[in-house]
Amino acid sequence: MDPNHQRELLLDVKTGAVDVEDALHRLRDMPYEDLGFARLDHHRALRTGFPEVVYCPGKTVEQVLAIVDRLRKRGPRVLVTRADRTIASALKERFPDAVDHHVARILVVPGDHPSAAPSPAEPLGVVLVVTAGTADVPVAEEAAVVAETMGSPVERLFDVGVAGLHRLLDQRQRLFDANVLVVVAGMEGALASVVGGLVSRPVIAVPTSVGYGANFQGLAPLLTMLNSCAAGVAVVNIDNGFGAGYLAHLINLRPAPTGRRAPAVSGEDSLGK
Repeated sequence: MDPNHQRELLLDVKTGAVDVEDALHRLRDMPYEDLGFARLDHHRALRTGFPEVVYCPGKTVEQVLAIVDRLRKRGPRVLVTRADRTIASALKERFPDAVDHHVARILVVPGDHPSAAPSPAEPLGVVLVVTAGTADVPVAEEAAVVAETMGSPVERLFDVGVAGLHRLLDQRQRLFDANVLVVVAGMEGALASVVGGLVSRPVIAVPTSVGYGANFQGLAPLLTMLNSCAAGVAVVNIDNGFGAGYLAHLINLRPAPTGRRAPAVSGEDSLGK
């Protein structure tokens, strides 16, 4: 149950459209519902602004289907992450309206309670997702789809790593125009420091397990990013596109409608000219 649905239910009780017993029935599984193999946190959207997300690895197809079926009855959508093709096919068969973002390994399943009520917050600007190479795209797409599903406008800038730095510099205005940047890189992970040294906006660095032996399945870029000398760079765990997209959206929010929009940062200002 998201905050908008909760608000609508309370207003219906106030106006008499829903009686108290019916409202209590709808709230009976708050704050969680015990399925035996999982305790579904229906209260999470009220606390954090977004419903519980279903992480697929380690779960059976039947468990994923049951969890999604229960979550979708309480909210506007269910976000399912790291879904392999077997789970994705089963979800599409059970829920034909589900949107399959196969590169990101994410499915978005529509819920029973789409809400037209205004959100208590709105995105301030664009989240720009940047990759060092094409091999980093699956993790980058995970970040992008999560941020989009949560409500942020997202743009993508792929394959602009430090081995060909002119590709990145050619797109520097897009870097300057973004409000939050997610930088995804494997190998040595240097791209996050380069981007962090160019922009005055938050940079979320995502190390990937892409690379040869001394990459150590992402440990090398993780340490590089943690040791960045560029200010304003934060680092999530290896291959954690979900965490990066979620954080980018939270940073990109502002209270509505109070407050003035922050002024856009021009490329010249960012370069100190």
